[in-house]
Order: sequence, then structure tokens, then C-alpha cells
Amino acid sequence: MLIISNLQHNILSMRINALMSIITLTGLTAIQLDAQTAYPKTVKTDVKDVYHGIEVSDPYRWLENDTSRETGAWVKAQNEVTQKFLSQIPYRDKIKNRISELLNYPRYSAPTKVGKYYIYSKNSGLQNQSVIYKQIGLDGTSEVLIDPNAMSAEGTTSVSIVGYSKDKKLMCYNISKAGSDWSEMHVMDIESGKDLKDIINFVKFSGAAWVGNGFYYSRYPEPAKGEVLSGQNRFHSVYFHKIGDEQSKDNLVFKDNEHPLRYHSVYTSEDERFLFLSVGQGTDGNETWFRDLKAGDKEFKPLLAGFEASSYVVDNDGDQLLVMTNVDAPNYRLVSINPDSPAKSAWKDIIPEGKNLLKSISAAGHKLIAEYLVDVATVVIQYDYSGKKEREIKLPGIGSAGGFGGERADKEVFYTYTSFNYPPTDFRYDLNTGVSTVFRKSEIKFDPTLYEVQQEFATSKDGTKVPMFIVYKKGIEKNGNNPTLLYAYGGFNISLEPGFSASRIAFLELGGVFAIANLRGGGEYGETWHRAGMLEKKQNVFDDYIACAEYLQAVKYTSKEKLAIQGGSNGGLLVGAVMTQRPDLFRVCIPQVGVLDMLRFQKFTVGWGWVDEYGSSDDAKMFPILKGYSPLHNITSQAYPATMVMTADHDDRVVPAHSFKFISTLQEHQTGKDPVLIRVETNAGHGAGTSLNKSVEQTADIYSFIFYMTNTPIK
Repeated sequence: MLIISNLQHNILSMRINALMSIITLTGLTAIQLDAQTAYPKTVKTDVKDVYHGIEVSDPYRWLENDTSRETGAWVKAQNEVTQKFLSQIPYRDKIKNRISELLNYPRYSAPTKVGKYYIYSKNSGLQNQSVIYKQIGLDGTSEVLIDPNAMSAEGTTSVSIVGYSKDKKLMCYNISKAGSDWSEMHVMDIESGKDLKDIINFVKFSGAAWVGNGFYYSRYPEPAKGEVLSGQNRFHSVYFHKIGDEQSKDNLVFKDNEHPLRYHSVYTSEDERFLFLSVGQGTDGNETWFRDLKAGDKEFKPLLAGFEASSYVVDNDGDQLLVMTNVDAPNYRLVSINPDSPAKSAWKDIIPEGKNLLKSISAAGHKLIAEYLVDVATVVIQYDYSGKKEREIKLPGIGSAGGFGGERADKEVFYTYTSFNYPPTDFRYDLNTGVSTVFRKSEIKFDPTLYEVQQEFATSKDGTKVPMFIVYKKGIEKNGNNPTLLYAYGGFNISLEPGFSASRIAFLELGGVFAIANLRGGGEYGETWHRAGMLEKKQNVFDDYIACAEYLQAVKYTSKEKLAIQGGSNGGLLVGAVMTQRPDLFRVCIPQVGVLDMLRFQKFTVGWGWVDEYGSSDDAKMFPILKGYSPLHNITSQAYPATMVMTADHDDRVVPAHSFKFISTLQEHQTGKDPVLIRVETNAGHGAGTSLNKSVEQTADIYSFIFYMTNTPIK
């Protein structure tokens, strides 16, 4: 409940406008905290909320208006301060140039067989966006199908393929601009490479589920003017589009008027017999409904009800549905369900739950390819449709593998394998013989023998063992003097698996140690691990991260003076929480696109979808828990580590207001000499689709800031 009246709010707005006009006309009023950094003085207003009888101030509420002239002036002023500071780092350009050198090699995706074509993406090296190609056969001549780089001078437009027609003649692809989650869906004739006239607008979080001469998709209503990037998204609804029709003629298939804050997505079985509707009220857990199109069903019928578990239909085996689910199986299992009698008592286990997480299942060539995680490394098993194990697919080492998808007639599939010291490599796998052969190897000039990868375990506050991968150049000494970057996420059932990063090599070459922590809240050990770090147990995640930081210092990889932490989105929340709880433990903090205001996150765009993970301040039980760790609300006047908050002006997932209000409060209360800055990227969003140029600049600034603030000499 807002204490101030509308009249008071208008008066405060006039006051903000007047003050910002003064700033604009006379130059920035600044507060000097050290010899190097002068921060713009950010206007405070008397805005307060009352939550369950407790008053909470929100003096920088005006920064939530991302389209206002005042917020724009504030962003410009903050960026000028940050860029002035970063420009003083003598080796900033050297690091940027080295990252560009490392990235300048051809990178491919594994191919997808689409009729007579194989379709894949390729980046020749320093292209801002990967280009989509087609070729006939695996040895055919490549032709450009879609080049996103031609769509934007700055390279900020990205493209993703979201569905193919049954006859493999047409495909749908989404165009996203400046990193926004909003997409525009197009339809292309694959043979000619020409777009049809069909264009679908206001699409967000949707694929294209083809049936016959059209496809199902999900969209939101057109957003109100001025609220495109920050307004709450409601009524995610399913439509059917017939090829050749205007979007205005699309048939509304499903809309839930009673629950406007739910996600709805659809997909079909390969034979187009079944249409499945997945309903989510958050980012994890879903209901599954279905229509038997062969039987002429006009309405969806329930298959799996409730949002406590997650399920997905892998394939249909005749009249039976093969469903991957964690119902009564925290590590997941594959069950067979008769859609006419879907009661749990009638389910049949095809692949029972095991001791390790069943991460995913793909169907191809009438085989089931199951990917497991064993201490965060991928293990792949091939089964037949009865659940009989046929073989383990041998991988090159301890790393991550993904792909394996295909269709029933396929005799081979493709997958990609990678690890911290193994660049992504595409493999061709024969489903009958079980033989994997290298299809396309990375061309990067990289010597893996120069680097060491270790997996070690820290002990958290409650005794839980927390795994952590640690990567470094051979020859470093454990003397506590190594600049170290500890990265983590810890939420939403997401697993951080081993993977190669060319830009990370620049950090390792300069003597840096990179560590990635697999905290509770993630999905590395199944739903039990996830639930141990959500809602009222969220503090476990922060305790795990702190334990990993303490471990790295205890075994002398690094020290407090040399340790940096970084995380994005939910990981940005993680960094913000631990730096306010233990500012003594770190030298540098990089919270990126973070969820930093835990009392208001649900009020913007799709933030309501995170309530299942975090809880809500509207809940009297969860309010004190959220306020107890909310980064924004736990800043006090004390010395904080050197901090560079990072966000983007087109982030409509975690709106930049989180970062704006957090840094304003941090600059107000910082008593130490270390800089606390914000870097706001323009024409960029939450991360996906960011141009390569912008990614290089961002990474170079992060590494430069870390080395500079840890007093690491760079020659």
C-alpha cells in the first residue's frame, strides 16, 4: 500500500523534474568519495510502502520509469562516470584486443536435418550474430538462409528458428531487437529462402507447433504505450495461424481469463496426432493438457495436473504417451501414460528414477537418448522404447554434451561436446552401431595441456558439500596471491555445467583463476537440490556461495584482496545478497542484470513468474524473509568492495530499475574508498542476442576492473 497520495506523487514528480533540469542545465552535482570517482547526486523522494504493517522507504522509485527524460539523463551521467574510471585502466584495450583475437575463429552449431537440407548456424569469427545456413547433404554447398547482421547496422538484431512444417518446406523464425524478449515471428520458404507475407507480432516465449497448413503459437496482447519494456505481461494466450492469413484472423485456441499471470505454450507429437498444452504459473513446475487431434478433440483435457512438479511429453508410442516427469521422482523418470486413463496409479515406468539426475531425454530413430548429470558432468545412455539399456555413449571426457534430437526415420543424430579445456566439437552418432565420429572440430588455436581443471567441494554452513570447478593455467602457486573470479547462479533449477569460453582464456593467460560453484537452488542434483535453495530456504544459496569463497581462500588459491565474484540475473541477486551480508569477504563484486529489489520484482514484465521460486512480499510469511536478504534493502553505511553493477536499457526480463535503485543506494552509503559504479549497456537486453562487439567490450571491462582493483600487474 502506497502511503503518498496521487496529488503528493504529482508534486514529487514535479520536484524530480525541476531538480533534474537543474542538473542538466548546470552540470552534475557530485559527491566525492575518493580521488578517482565522483558520482552524480541522485535525487531522493519521500516514497514509502507499507507491507503487513511495516513501513519501507523507496526513495529512488522514480528510476523505475525507464522511458522518462530524467532517468535517461541519470543513466547518461552514470555511464560517463563509469567510462571515465574504466578509461584510466592502462591495459583495458590490451585485454579487449586479446579477447577479440581469441574469438576470431569459425564457430558452428550442430546441423539439423530438415528434409533434403541440413540447417546450421555459423559465425566466421567476429560477426556480431551467427548466420544461418542450409546445404543439401552433409557435403553440399552452403547457402546463406538468414543473416541477422544485415538487419541491423549495430548487429543488435538476433534470429532464432522456432519450428518447421511437417513437409519440411516452411520454417518459422523469430526476430528479436536490441536484446528484448519481444519477438516478431516470420515464415520462410526454405527452398527459395524467401519470406512469406505472414508476420506475427507481440510474441514472447513461444515456438511454432505446426499442424497441417499452419501452426500454434503463444503471444501477449499489445502492450500499452510506454510500457513495452517494463509493464507487467498478462494473458499469455495460444493462437492458431493459417498460412496466408493476416494475424488478425488467427484463431484464439486458449486463454485463461481467471489466471492472467500464467504461461501457456504448445507443442505437437511428431505424427501431429497430439497437441500438448503446457501451463506454468512460474518458471518451474507445470501442468500438461492435451488434445487428440486424430480423434477430433476440440477442447484440452488434463494429463498431469498441479504445479508442484515438471513434466514433458517426449513422444507418443502409438496410443501411449512417453512422459519425462519428476512426479514422485526428484531426479526424474520416464513413464508411459494412457491419455484415456491418465491416473498416476496406471503409469508404467519406462526409465525409472536413479541416483543421478536425468537431465533430458531425446527421441530419434525409435531410440531414447537419456542425458544424466553425475557430479555435474554429462553421462549419456541409449535405451529402446521399452526402457532396455542398449549402451552408454562414450564422451571425450568430463564435460557437457547436448543435442541428440531427431525424428523416427533418422539413423543418426548430432550432438555437441564441450568442457572447460575442450572447445565445442560436433559429433555424428550412429544410432545402430553406437559409433561417434567427429563431424566438425573447433578451429581455435588452443592448447588444452596448458590448463588444469579440478572439481573440489566446499562445506556449507549446514554441512552440505558444494561442488566447484576450478580452472587455471598450469604452474600457478597456491600462495593466496592469484586474482580469482568465482561465478555462480544458484536458482530456478538451472545447472551450471562445464563449458568452454574463448574469452575466458584471456583471464587465465594473465594468471587468473576461474571457479564456478554449483550451489543449491540449481538443478545439478535434481529437484531436492533445487528446493533446498528456494523460497524460505534461499539463504542456503548465499551460505553455499560464501562457503566456496572461504574455501578458495583457505586452500590459498586466492585471498580476500584478490577475490572477485560475478553472477547474472538470479546470479546478480546472489552477488548482491552476499556482498551485503559479507562485504569483508570480497575485493570485487559484479552483479549483472540482477534481481535486486525483492519486494517489487513481481510488478514488472514477467517478474510475477518468479514468485514460485522466491515467494512474494504480498505474502505475510515471505515478506520478512525477502526483506531479510533483498540486496537493495540491506545496504547500510559501511565500506563495500569495489562494485560494478551491469545492466542494459532493453532488459525486459529483469528491468534495469533493479540495478538503478541498487547502485543509487550503494553510492549513497559507501563509506570506503573503493568505487561503486554502474555500467548501462544501450540497445541490449538480458543477455540473449547481445552483439559480439558489445559482449567483447563488456567482458574486457569486467576483467580489466577485476585486475585493476585486485592490484594485479599486467604487462
